[in-house]
Amino acid sequence: MSSVETVSALERRLNASIPQQSIRSELTARLNSIGRNAKIAGFRPGKVPAKVIEQFYGAKAREEIVGEALQRSFDEAVQINNLKVAGAPRFEIKTKDLNADQLEYSALFEVYPEVVIGDVSGEEITRTVFELAQADVDNTIATLRKQRATYEVAARAAQNEDKVTVDFVGKLNGEVFQGGEAKGYPVTLGSGSMLADFEAAIVGMKAGETKSFDMTFPENYHGKDVAGKQVTFTITVQSVSAPKLPEIDAEFAKSVGIADGDVSKLQEEVRSNLQREVSRRLKVRNKDAAMEALLKVSQFDVPKALVDWEVQNLIELTVQDMEARGMKMKGISLPPELFTERGQKRVKLGLILGELVNKHDLRATPEQVRALVTEYAQSFDQPEEVVRWYYDNPPRLQEVENLDLEENVVGWVMGQAKTVDKSITFGELMEN
Repeated sequence: MSSVETVSALERRLNASIPQQSIRSELTARLNSIGRNAKIAGFRPGKVPAKVIEQFYGAKAREEIVGEALQRSFDEAVQINNLKVAGAPRFEIKTKDLNADQLEYSALFEVYPEVVIGDVSGEEITRTVFELAQADVDNTIATLRKQRATYEVAARAAQNEDKVTVDFVGKLNGEVFQGGEAKGYPVTLGSGSMLADFEAAIVGMKAGETKSFDMTFPENYHGKDVAGKQVTFTITVQSVSAPKLPEIDAEFAKSVGIADGDVSKLQEEVRSNLQREVSRRLKVRNKDAAMEALLKVSQFDVPKALVDWEVQNLIELTVQDMEARGMKMKGISLPPELFTERGQKRVKLGLILGELVNKHDLRATPEQVRALVTEYAQSFDQPEEVVRWYYDNPPRLQEVENLDLEENVVGWVMGQAKTVDKSITFGELMEN
């Protein structure tokens, strides 16, 4: 016999029992099996007395058998009561007497919520739109040239985009502060590698000149000793070098991915790459807008077990990302509470998407998957090999299917809601 009681909105407690005779029978069988191969000092293999086998292995074997019996009993009760369990149950054995007829236990667990998705037809969603212009292509090529610039010493005052080498000393209350002194330090003016006031002070200086000036650090500056405080810098310019942009020739074309150096293909290649990136970023922005609308109209609790799992997954992904950026994370624990809100949001969205996909048949079609894989492959030298790699790798192909599924959901939401198109600039779209 078993019964299920409601503890809270999603928590349930199963109260049930297991015949101890079945546990005793299974324990005897398992100890007999162990005894056939057990090696215990003073006894020949297979000749160890049953009581000795029980002394050495009985407690552990019983623990394993009880654990297996609890899980079987729990699974049967879940089927009988038609429960959708979220996460693993926490068992509590109530019977202490090993000779009792029944082993009574309880299991505390969570169930999946009833996912109720509200009406999005009354929601207004801002849909981001953008049309790639020739000026965007030209500006991108200009940026590529700047990135490949060489520098030549200039006998003039420093100006933006110049590379200068400086010595500097910064003092707070007359004392040099930590990190406030350097010699032969390279600065590319206008790059933002240094604070704007510091770079602005260098503009107009020539090699060999020295200048002192006061500067106030931002309140949120990472150096706590000087954050929000006024310091005095003394700068000496050692050299000024002006950028020399490369010509748009075969060598330049090869440097930006045109294998044969054909300059005529440069514009087409840049436009194609930009269009793919624009498309990707528009999808991300509009997906976020659609998901926020779904979250707003859908009010239900999410299982803590699923949130805990998602939080742990986010922590692991964050650690991997930080290690990939060169940070040493060994021995460093990230606080779970930093990821709780995000974890709750991801779990809730996952449940919402599952409900919408099943209810409105929004699964990705084979044609959609093939089109997206083909689109991804175009940015590689051998697209056909990339397509084959995706289709030979089920987990990777599943990722593509999930992206198409999300796009289908976004299309459904946009079709239901009131959408307002908002055009943005190229710079705004490309911001991180």
